[in-house]
Amino acid sequence: MNIDQIIDAYIIYLRNIRRYSQNTVKSYKTDLMSFVNFCSQNKKVDVALINERFIKSYLMNLSEQQMEKTSIVRKLSSLRGLFRFAYKEELIKYNPASQLKNPKTLKKLPEIASVENISKTFELLNDSDENPELIKVIFELLYGCSLRVSEVCNLKVGDVDLQKGLIRVFGKGSKIRIVPIGDKSKINLSEYLNSFPPENYSEPFIKNKNGKKLYEKFVYRIVNKYLSKVTDIKKKSPHILRHSSATHMLDRGADLRAVKEILGHENLKTTQIYTHVSIERLKQSYKKSHPKS
Repeated sequence: MNIDQIIDAYIIYLRNIRRYSQNTVKSYKTDLMSFVNFCSQNKKVDVALINERFIKSYLMNLSEQQMEKTSIVRKLSSLRGLFRFAYKEELIKYNPASQLKNPKTLKKLPEIASVENISKTFELLNDSDENPELIKVIFELLYGCSLRVSEVCNLKVGDVDLQKGLIRVFGKGSKIRIVPIGDKSKINLSEYLNSFPPENYSEPFIKNKNGKKLYEKFVYRIVNKYLSKVTDIKKKSPHILRHSSATHMLDRGADLRAVKEILGHENLKTTQIYTHVSIERLKQSYKKSHPKS
């Protein structure tokens, strides 16, 4: 059996059984096709010819190309998932990736926008020349409710209960979580619904002129446009607003487990990275202001 046939089966599994988002499936496929190309170059497209040593040579090749360790770790993770699936489905006799360990990497703390810059951004939105109600709702959902961009675009009218102040979110792997809506966010969400009253509960909560759900590229463009006016951080993506929201909650004493539930993280360790961001910001503040620093 060829490696690309197994990858095709794995992608179908991720999409239909695990219910991964379109972006996640696309990332897996991109990483795995890199391995397919390496197999083709070395004339080892038959999966029976692939062993642990060959996978190590692939990882070494990536390293020689000056690829960042974080990217190599991600590609190895994709391969582990692929071969674990293939072994479980009895497509291979043994798992050649089961004993492979990740190369050591330095964890990068996520970039965030300051509270002041977020406030300035919302002030700018009031003077937006392209549907200010819609733009404000996008920022409210990304920052005020800490949603992922895919979750924002897939949100339905029936998922938002303004009276109770709650949003039902279908997250990664179609897992459902309940996210609170703050009083300030409620105002902007209500104004948007008053300006664009929905016809039924199943239609997209935020939509384009044709009544269709927004493309993620549109949200990326909008976020980049307005964040660029208030901050010089390198990344100005929707996820920066989510990072900022989590960090600002912890800065103000929010319980770590509560933040984990709001973000929809499976593992508490994923949420703890924002604790490190808060501590790092505390250190920087100390160094700038304390006479003994």
